[in-house]
Amino acid sequence: MHRHANTLYITTQGAYLRRDHATLQVKIENKVRLTVPLHHLEGVVCFGRVTVSHGVYEAVKEQGLAVSFLTQHGRFLARVAPPTQGNVLLRRTQYRMADDTAACLSLARPMIAAKIQNARNVLLRAARDAGDEARVTPLRAAARQMGALLIQLVEAIDLNAARGVEGSAARVYFDGLTSAIRSDEACFALNGRSRRPPRDPVNAMLSFAYALLRHDCQSALESVGLDPAVGYLHVDRPGRPSLALDIMEEFRALVADRLVLALINRRQVRGKNFSEDLGGTVSMDDAAGRAMLVAWQERKREEVKHPLLEETVPIGLLPHIQARLLARTLRGDLAEYPALVMK
Repeated sequence: MHRHANTLYITTQGAYLRRDHATLQVKIENKVRLTVPLHHLEGVVCFGRVTVSHGVYEAVKEQGLAVSFLTQHGRFLARVAPPTQGNVLLRRTQYRMADDTAACLSLARPMIAAKIQNARNVLLRAARDAGDEARVTPLRAAARQMGALLIQLVEAIDLNAARGVEGSAARVYFDGLTSAIRSDEACFALNGRSRRPPRDPVNAMLSFAYALLRHDCQSALESVGLDPAVGYLHVDRPGRPSLALDIMEEFRALVADRLVLALINRRQVRGKNFSEDLGGTVSMDDAAGRAMLVAWQERKREEVKHPLLEETVPIGLLPHIQARLLARTLRGDLAEYPALVMK
């Protein structure tokens, strides 16, 4: 039996989250609109102006709940999690390896390779579904370039060289990804990746999806006793969950990017769902945010066969499985970290 991590997403502005004995309640305009048993939850994600009672913070400690706070449009702000109860020996090993450049390269390389391969598979999948030679040609060309970059990654002699390959692959990928978008609305043309702030609707959706993915990856690492702040691919910075960002790389194209493409190509979100402020920041409206959250939960419930374990599991469990495999690698149970590659 698999236990799927359940997350409550609160998007209504002015909502109030409180604890009532063994449940959490969401109140809107002083009326209880939702009651959820605590034992059904492992995480809460609050978007925008959501107030949280002191009782919720008690539940964080007592029930192992994690609460993340994001802006209304999905930019990560902060996270509250229970006191760490991980294995101190595992964390000491994690920290020692983070100070070893050779160890960092050996752990980062498979993560980068999985990111490139999963992104390449997204492009090839889009080429198969395109049915239009004008779209197929650039998609396959980008996939070929990414295949060549995989060979360069194998030859990378240090971490900076590996990061350089990763950066090159990301540029090729996002240049090609616009051909995977079949919407006839001009606003969905993708001109590269823009993060802070997002400059077009596609980047706004990607940033929103990556914020959800970051919450899940950070929770997975903490659940196995690893420190999300100390990674091997991403540089350590105050307040940055570098290790969570590391394992996110395996899932960006596989989970987040494919979800965004599906919502656009199925016309579940439209150009009218986005607005641009005077500074050029593009934001989603509430309808688009709700559509993304519904699709996100549905995507996490889909089942796939894990290539290493050869077991069928929900996609939402994959970050937890990879976190455990990473912990086993750090302990020396596995010779190399088996990063996740899916078709």
